[in-house]
Amino acid sequence: MFIVDYIKTVFKGVKSLLTSMKLTGYYFTHKKEIITQQYPDNRDTLNLPERFRGEVVLLHDEKNEHRCTGCTACELACPNGTIKIITKFETTPEGKKKKALDTFVYHLELCTMCNLCIVACPTDAIKMAQTFEHSVYDRAELTKVLNKPGSKLMEGVE
Repeated sequence: MFIVDYIKTVFKGVKSLLTSMKLTGYYFTHKKEIITQQYPDNRDTLNLPERFRGEVVLLHDEKNEHRCTGCTACELACPNGTIKIITKFETTPEGKKKKALDTFVYHLELCTMCNLCIVACPTDAIKMAQTFEHSVYDRAELTKVLNKPGSKLMEGVE
């Protein structure tokens, strides 16, 4: 009984091996399209899918202006505290106090690239970039301040 079960198991294993070798042989002889990319040799021609999610970036224009109002919607939408918005109050020309972005802190080491912060942003101030090489020796380098020094809110964004 034991020997019969053993022989059946061996034959099932050999059949499975031959089936997979047949499929591998088919793809070896019928080259349709090359799927594997030879990274890192092809960094210059690397083609990432449009929907690839790399890291969160705060968009700035040529005048160093951004669209972030400091509403903290992205911070609230983040499931694990990757984003920390530090706000300040500025006085408008009319004399009213208005909340504004002071510092946009992004902890890349905690980010799960879930895109929930991008969806939650009412002003489309942030987006997912296509950067993916984030290897560093010091974990502190993965904590980034996204607003550039001297940047301000874009005119007309409320």
